[in-house]
Amino acid sequence: MPNQPTFILVHGAFANSFSFAPLQAELGLLGHRSVAVDLPGHGFEATSPASYQAPQDLDALATEPGSIKGVTLADNAARVIEALERAKRNGPTILVSHSRGGTTATAVANARPDLIDRIVYVSAWCPVDLEVGDYYAEPEMADVDAGSLSLALVGNPAELGLLRVNFRTADPAALAAFRHAFAADLTDDEFRVFLNTFQCDENLDAGTYADRAQAATWGRIPRTYVRLADDTSLPPAFQDRMIREADTLTPDNPFDVRTLAGGHLRWLVHPKPAAELLAGLAAL
Repeated sequence: MPNQPTFILVHGAFANSFSFAPLQAELGLLGHRSVAVDLPGHGFEATSPASYQAPQDLDALATEPGSIKGVTLADNAARVIEALERAKRNGPTILVSHSRGGTTATAVANARPDLIDRIVYVSAWCPVDLEVGDYYAEPEMADVDAGSLSLALVGNPAELGLLRVNFRTADPAALAAFRHAFAADLTDDEFRVFLNTFQCDENLDAGTYADRAQAATWGRIPRTYVRLADDTSLPPAFQDRMIREADTLTPDNPFDVRTLAGGHLRWLVHPKPAAELLAGLAAL
């Protein structure tokens, strides 16, 4: 398949390459290559302390060192660039990111637009006017509970040098917050299965003002934004704001906008519509 593009898939916070397996199966059945990248400190590079197992020792978990400490956005970008450099030898590449993975995809596109034939954001962060943290104070994010993870936060992030969340909690309030943010339209079993694919640690560096999309590099890549119509983690109004900001930055190269039904994680649990949409982009 020398002329077929390779999809490079970039996961979001606390996730890893494993969550893309159903999507990759659908893409493969449609005849497309794909590579799911584990960002540094994710996947089999993640720390999974014995205290995280049942019965949990939350006091020990609160102080256990984590391999993701000190990982930066630049480290994430370097990992994806390495994958793109290898994939590019086989033909075109389409970089697909989800959620927080959008900050990494943007950093990659700022640095190496030559490696990307199309960039796709699936309800993913695409900071243009502000840095990521500042967007939470904006009207489009007013209904988002930025502290939804705090009910299961373990340890002091400043002392650990990372964010640690107990996704194996049985606290009904914490589980309800997770469910509302990510999986309101999944079954109970689907929700719990996906929750158990999350790792407990995430790095602290989500980028700065300097890591916003740059017109001269990022802005010259053909791009698609896939809106998730029922997302409560990144609401449609906020997704639309990121699209508008990007189109204002480079009006001669606007987003190709698509929409999928469902919340933040549904497209990964029931991936056939997303795979068909991505397969269609391969022909552009």
